[in-house]
Amino acid sequence: MSTAKFDRAALEAMLVGQRPKLHRYAARMTGSVIEGEDIVQETVVKALAAHDGGAAVERPEQWLFRIAHNAAQDHLRRRQRERSRMTEADMTTVVDLSASAEARLAAATSLRSFMRLTPAQRSAVILVDVLGLSLYETCEVTGATLAATKAALHRGRAELKALASAPDEAVMPKLDPEEERRLRRYIDLFNARDFDGVRALIAEDIQLDVVNRTRLTGKKEASTYFGNYDRLSDWALSLGFVDGRPAILIRNPQAGDAVRGFVLIDWRGDEAVRIRDFRYAPYCAADADIRLVSGERA
Repeated sequence: MSTAKFDRAALEAMLVGQRPKLHRYAARMTGSVIEGEDIVQETVVKALAAHDGGAAVERPEQWLFRIAHNAAQDHLRRRQRERSRMTEADMTTVVDLSASAEARLAAATSLRSFMRLTPAQRSAVILVDVLGLSLYETCEVTGATLAATKAALHRGRAELKALASAPDEAVMPKLDPEEERRLRRYIDLFNARDFDGVRALIAEDIQLDVVNRTRLTGKKEASTYFGNYDRLSDWALSLGFVDGRPAILIRNPQAGDAVRGFVLIDWRGDEAVRIRDFRYAPYCAADADIRLVSGERA
C-alpha cells in the first residue's frame, strides 16, 4: 500500500486500533507496562512524522511494528540491560513447531520472565507466539534472517518453559516513607473529593498526561482533569505498585473493585510536577504486575 492510498486519517485510525498490540510487544520487550507505553508514544510520533515525510508504506502493520521494534531496541541500549548479542547459529533446518500450548504459555508469562530472555528471543517469541505473526513477517519486523529468527524462537520457547516450572521469587517492593506519605495524602484528598486540596498539591507548571486521551500543562488546564473525576462515581483510589513502582491504583467499585487503571506521580518536594493517568489505557493495566500495599482495600 503506498502513501497515496494510505492517507494520514487512515494511519491515525490504524494507530488507535493497533495501540494495544504495539503496547503488548513493547511492554514485554522492556519488562514494564510503563516503559512500554513510552515506546508506543514514541512509535506513534515517529510513524506520523515518517508518513508526513512521504515514507512509502507497503505493509502498514509490519511497518508499525518495525518502528516499535527499533524504538524498543534503542530503549534497551540506553538502559544498557543487554550488553551482548546472541551469536547466530545455523538453524536453517529447524522446523517451526508453533503450537497453541506454546502460544498460551507465552501469553501468560509475566513481563519479569520475558526479561530473562535475550532481546532477539523476546522479539521472536512475542511476535510469533503472542501476536501471531508468521516467521517471515517477524523477519520483516526485526530485520533478522530466517535462520536467526528460528534460532531465537526455539531457544526463547525453551527458556520460557524452564522459567514456567521454576518457583516465583518475586517479593513485595518496599515503599519509601516519604513517598508513602505524599501518595497517601493525595489519595485521601482525592477519595474525599476534596479537589481544592488536591489542586494545592500540584505545581503551577504541572505536566498532566491522561494516557491515550490528552495532555494538559499548568495548573489551570489541569483543573479540567479534576473536574472530570468529580463528575464520575466509578472510581476509588488505593496505594499499590505497578511493575515494582509506587503507584495509585484506580479501582472500580461498580465492578467488584477491579483495578481499571493506575496513576503515576513525580514529585518536587511535596509538589506533584507530573501526573500520568492510565485510566483510559486498559491494555496497560491488563499486562501490569499490580500489587496492593498491605492493608489497602482490594
